[in-house]
Amino acid sequence: MRSLPLDHPGTADHRSPGRFLWWLAKGQWTTLLGGAFFGVIWMSCQAVMPAVVGRAIDEGVADKDRSALVLYAGVMVAIGLLQAASGITRHRFAVTNWLLAAYRTVQLTGRHAVHLGGTLSRKVSTGEVVAIGNSDISHLGHVMDVTARFSGAIVSFVLVAVILLQTSVALGLLVLVGVPALMLLVGPLLSPLQQRSAAQRELMGDLSNTATDIVGGLRVLRGIGGEQVFLDRYKRESQATRRAGVSVARVQSVLDALQVLLPGVFVVVVVWLGARYAVEGRISAGELVAFYGYAAFLVMPLRTATEFANKFIRARVSAARVCRLLALEPDLLEPAEPADPPPPGSELADARSGLRVRPGTMTAVVSEPAEDAAHLADRLGLCAPATDDDVTLGGVPLTALPRDVVRRRVVVSDTATSLFSGRLADRLDVTGAGGERLERALATASADDILDALPEGLDSEVTERGRSFSGGQRQRLVLARALTADPEVLVLVEPTSAVDAHTEARIAARLREHRAGRTTVVTTSSPLLLDAVDEVAFLRDGVVVATGTHADLLRSEPAYRAVVTREEVVTS
Repeated sequence: MRSLPLDHPGTADHRSPGRFLWWLAKGQWTTLLGGAFFGVIWMSCQAVMPAVVGRAIDEGVADKDRSALVLYAGVMVAIGLLQAASGITRHRFAVTNWLLAAYRTVQLTGRHAVHLGGTLSRKVSTGEVVAIGNSDISHLGHVMDVTARFSGAIVSFVLVAVILLQTSVALGLLVLVGVPALMLLVGPLLSPLQQRSAAQRELMGDLSNTATDIVGGLRVLRGIGGEQVFLDRYKRESQATRRAGVSVARVQSVLDALQVLLPGVFVVVVVWLGARYAVEGRISAGELVAFYGYAAFLVMPLRTATEFANKFIRARVSAARVCRLLALEPDLLEPAEPADPPPPGSELADARSGLRVRPGTMTAVVSEPAEDAAHLADRLGLCAPATDDDVTLGGVPLTALPRDVVRRRVVVSDTATSLFSGRLADRLDVTGAGGERLERALATASADDILDALPEGLDSEVTERGRSFSGGQRQRLVLARALTADPEVLVLVEPTSAVDAHTEARIAARLREHRAGRTTVVTTSSPLLLDAVDEVAFLRDGVVVATGTHADLLRSEPAYRAVVTREEVVTS
């Protein structure tokens, strides 16, 4: 019994879809061989059964030999039991192969998504990642599932051909030549099926992305009356996806029909020839029955072979998607020669803006325009699309430090941060710090009332992205999560923008005490927060033009006062 998920999915070979599928197969070769072994036994049992029936007719019924009839009846029972046992085991291996391929792919994409961090959303759409989890893993699992039956189909085909050659060279050659010929007739459909499946897969990714955007911005759409516009857009894209699906279904329906028609024609030809040979006395009645059984049985290997080709094509399309995702590289790569981390309590500085954050203090950043502060926060945590050596910790560029060191010592919590589904306590205490630190963080974030409203408190289940909470509740829970992590440097981007004034005042009063002795940077224009910090840095066009307390800057900097109080600046 395999334990899933795997401890480590391994390092995938994503140079091409074929190499990726081969890598998946190598990673589960033992279960694939087990499935193939029992698949061969299972289908071989069906392949030899007509021969046993034919012998029973000739030697038991025709010759009126009761002992021979009993013997062959016992052989058929034994073969039936062996077939049943091997069929059950083959199916268990097939399900295991499906699950292993699917889980390994999910773990690969999940780990790589974490590795990419903020780079993921900038280089690939959310819908594309969702589509991999919704449909691609299924196609990859199916091709591993059908492998056991495909192996059995090949061996049983050879076995039947050998038996037929021993009975009748003409019929044996008919099977050996006819079956591959039928496969060649199906071949021209496989290329159009692959092309249309790839086009449909592309549209499905776009549609999933549109649906994600609509759900994520539903409240905003309602606020600006844009629901109908996005509804019309979703209808257009869904209809395009539907038409692509119908296009795939047309080819698939022809392929499915041929899987029935061609083997059926083949059965008719084999039975007709067998009947002629029986009339001419070249084969016995039992051998005629056996030939009919072989012809009917060969439908299964033929359909299994075409099913394998169909699923392999779909798996290649899905593998191409996974390979494109795995080929993405994060904006920030590990340094070739990492520098020694600076000692705790080092100064955080940004040469580009001129910001210097004294260790152990709470510094606020106010900017004009407002987005410059968010860009600065991204740089301070190496979250920006383009990283450079401008940001230093204790004089050491963050880009020269190992990424895990940077992520551990500098944490950025911005307005786009979400909550994942699961138990609330687990989603807030991501570092495993313990209940006492979490309770203190919740109190600082003024989130006590949220827990009081939940019947199960911290044991409550969080819905995907925390959609069951209001915007202000999510913001406070995200703040509590960041405070629970208790990093050396915490960068908060507009941490109270969605809460009311009374709640913001409580958070402002508690935050400084909570982070005492730790370095904290807050980007905000809220007077309540600005009045609680040690120092305020005012940015204009991305450069620090003034520093001081909130009260000092209100008196000395008209531009700062205009940003904070929303008043007009009168220039002569």
